[in-house]
Amino acid sequence: MRVNASQRIQIMSNAPVSHMDMANAIRALSMDAVEKAKSGHVGMPLGMADVATQLFTKHLKFDPKAPEWADRDRFVLSAGHGSMLIYSLLFLTGYDSVSLSDIENFRQLGAATPGHPENFVTRGVETTTGPLGQGVATAVGMAIAEKHLNAKFGDDLVDHKTWVIAGDGCLMEGISQEAITLAGHMKLNKLVVLFDDNNVTIDGTLDVSDETDQIKRFEAAGWATAAIDGHDVTAIDQALEWAKASDRPVMIACKTRIGYGAPTIEGTGKAHGGPYGADEIAGIRKNIGWDHEPFVVPEDILAEWRTAGARGAADREAWEGRLSGASSAAEFNAAIDRVIPAELADVMAAHKQSVSDGQDKKATRQWSGAALEVATKILPTMVGGSADLTGSNNTKTSSTGPLTTGDPTGRYIHYGVREHGMAAAMNGMALHGGVIPYSGTFFVFSDYSRAAIRLGALMGTPVIHVMTHDSIGLGEDGPTHQPVEHLASFRAMPNIHVFRPCDGVETAECWEAALARTEGPSMMVLTRQGLAPARSGEIGENLSAKGGYIISEADGEPQLVIVATGSEVEIALEAQKTLKAEGVAARVVSLPCWELFAEQDEDYIEGVLGGDLPKLAVEAGVRTGWDQWIGRKGGFVGMNSFGASAPYKDLFEHFGITPAGVVAAAKALV
Repeated sequence: MRVNASQRIQIMSNAPVSHMDMANAIRALSMDAVEKAKSGHVGMPLGMADVATQLFTKHLKFDPKAPEWADRDRFVLSAGHGSMLIYSLLFLTGYDSVSLSDIENFRQLGAATPGHPENFVTRGVETTTGPLGQGVATAVGMAIAEKHLNAKFGDDLVDHKTWVIAGDGCLMEGISQEAITLAGHMKLNKLVVLFDDNNVTIDGTLDVSDETDQIKRFEAAGWATAAIDGHDVTAIDQALEWAKASDRPVMIACKTRIGYGAPTIEGTGKAHGGPYGADEIAGIRKNIGWDHEPFVVPEDILAEWRTAGARGAADREAWEGRLSGASSAAEFNAAIDRVIPAELADVMAAHKQSVSDGQDKKATRQWSGAALEVATKILPTMVGGSADLTGSNNTKTSSTGPLTTGDPTGRYIHYGVREHGMAAAMNGMALHGGVIPYSGTFFVFSDYSRAAIRLGALMGTPVIHVMTHDSIGLGEDGPTHQPVEHLASFRAMPNIHVFRPCDGVETAECWEAALARTEGPSMMVLTRQGLAPARSGEIGENLSAKGGYIISEADGEPQLVIVATGSEVEIALEAQKTLKAEGVAARVVSLPCWELFAEQDEDYIEGVLGGDLPKLAVEAGVRTGWDQWIGRKGGFVGMNSFGASAPYKDLFEHFGITPAGVVAAAKALV
């Protein structure tokens, strides 16, 4: 007899609900969803259902009725291909974000059950995962934020754990090494990784590609470890209880059988993903004793799951009571809500005016440090860092003492040479809430952190990446360290604001704009070499917040428009003077943030760029993307190759990025 959708959760079983019944509900929903979609990865949900059931019913602190409760435990499915595990758990425990219909429409357009977990689609999903290893590293950031906020506000307001399910693939990815060594060094004792130790990857058994002893690896990084049978309920429960009392981060290797119950493919690479087919699914149903129709969850089993989901309400209500009576409640709420104090605008305005009045020649990385000195004093939620380049990035201020195991109230993290792990950790910190993360490295090393930056853009995490040594202007370190294509590549990435300021005033303005942004990451792209000041006089409106503006109008009716960013604005301004002397009136436009400029109305954009006037772009990077502003017939003075090793002035001369080069290109246009 076929059971219709309205009857599917009304079926009663006769026996008391057991752990196996509850775990099998996960298995059944997962395999039915993947089978119907003819797409997905069911092997991990089948194998980790026992561990997940024990975690969610007995140990995880959460409340489906308040998914954003600040003191909830965080659960991260790093092995994001097994997304049906978390969707099943969200539905079963009572989140209103995932319905049975969503599960039946797994991987279909408009459903809250996309192929990999997306936190911006499904409430209850803490972070977007899929690229392996990202979840582990993001969870480290969550644990850092918890440790820092716990030290500031105490156990009454901040006392929760971050739990991660990770697989062999997560631990093979290089980012995992950066993450686990950082976590071990920082003694993040409220971080627990549950390793799905099933000895299988897509290509087959693990021995075809790896023989790492993960227990020894984690222990070498300073973690506490345990190995259990991932299908032994008592062992799982005891291990989770033990993990909660650890003084170090914990890794529990859960020996499981991928594709649990599949009669012919259990424990093989074929069990990893793809629809199993009707015969294999029927075999699983028989082997696990699940004789219900597809997508049917008996009422008594669902009721037991909903009871487990409801148990966290009391903890949440008690916490709300403690918060309402806490003397630090206002400060805590302001941190969680990412409130920017109104006084920041006043102190930044005074700073910008001081910079303008001083007319000092400095690198924008130094001006960035000066702006940070102002901002971090006003914003106690800013937590900075650097990938072992603190002195070069100028990211540490007098207000940001080191965040260490001895003093977690510190606000500066020495990430070590871990650019990728650093970027992912910042995503985790922002997702956790309560801190505004920023960190620095050389711009060329954004290649190492790009995957995490991209996920941050996808998720909309408001983190700030400080990228110094932004062009051939870094000089003698040569082309291995000179970014030429990086501006173009990040401008091509959706939902990231790339800022390249030209002097101290613009740098402060760009920091204001980045701190005000809540919908995604920002990137500060800064020079090594000193630059002449471009802005002077009374500093009022934040012109950089519009993305682009006329920084120097032509003397008379303009004959062309020179558009530049960063250090090349100085070159464009020098060229403007020469052109004037030679009878050519040129307008100079500074374009520090393309993304913000594109958000302006058409009249403003056309007014700045001069309509049909010929245009010349000047930037020490590749041309890619510039035609958006200058047109295909516009001129370009910049790079069309990698750089070279030499003093930076020699390099600009060698590659023709000079006032004389701009003058020649301008004359060719007019």
